[in-house]
Amino acid sequence: MSPLPGPGAQLHRLGVRPGMRLMTHAALGGTGLRAEALRDALLGLLGPRGTLAVPAFTPENSKTSSAHLERIAGLSEEEVRAFRERMPAFDPERTASHGMGVLAEAVRTAPGAVRSGHPQTSFAAVGEGSRELCAGHPLTSHLGEESPLGKMCGEGWKVLMINVGFSVCTAFHLAEYRIPKPPLRMYECVVKVNLPGLAGGRPGRHEGEPEGEGWTAYEDIALDDSDFAEIGRSFPEDRVHRGDVGRAPAMLFSLPDAVDHALEWMTENRR
Repeated sequence: MSPLPGPGAQLHRLGVRPGMRLMTHAALGGTGLRAEALRDALLGLLGPRGTLAVPAFTPENSKTSSAHLERIAGLSEEEVRAFRERMPAFDPERTASHGMGVLAEAVRTAPGAVRSGHPQTSFAAVGEGSRELCAGHPLTSHLGEESPLGKMCGEGWKVLMINVGFSVCTAFHLAEYRIPKPPLRMYECVVKVNLPGLAGGRPGRHEGEPEGEGWTAYEDIALDDSDFAEIGRSFPEDRVHRGDVGRAPAMLFSLPDAVDHALEWMTENRR
């Protein structure tokens, strides 16, 4: 088998350029790529004026997510209660992401990386403006206008997807906040009382209550990615740059273009 070209050369051919602000999704199994090497190649191409960001989600920190329900499947009520009492609170500096892939973890743990403070849908970033991007991620905006994703859209970021399809395109979630009268639901997760980014600490905390950790409930958009693959199939091909990175297909496109397309599709097709 002939050796693979370096990921830097492939990424450049795909359209990654110095100074670009780039949100990346990747599944590296079978691609011939190592997470740290790919991260470093991306940062090398983006240069000191560029920014690399990844979703660093922790969906298992929940009472209703599929990730959490899988963990408690088959447990008795008493065992579930004990399991939840032992669940550690989200710590932006230490809690590993779940289901986001090894590249996301390589970015999250990179020197100089910054992470937003949402206990379920945080983002990690390296490069210029990372601290501002990740600051002030409120509980009630998982992936809305006040989240890092909303900021990325307003700043005209690009999205790079390696070996994954539109079914996991986080950018589409922002459109869910823009459709008329989006459905709402309650969420509940365990947080530190003094978690940075939560104004006044944990919602519902009473004055004088000792700091620590505990469960908190809040309302936000009912996120639904079940139709994302279909939304992606109708995304105009002339807005997508395609190529290979490692032994895997890759796509590069505008984040605002993806959100606009998803909003139009959802407005016409979701009920």
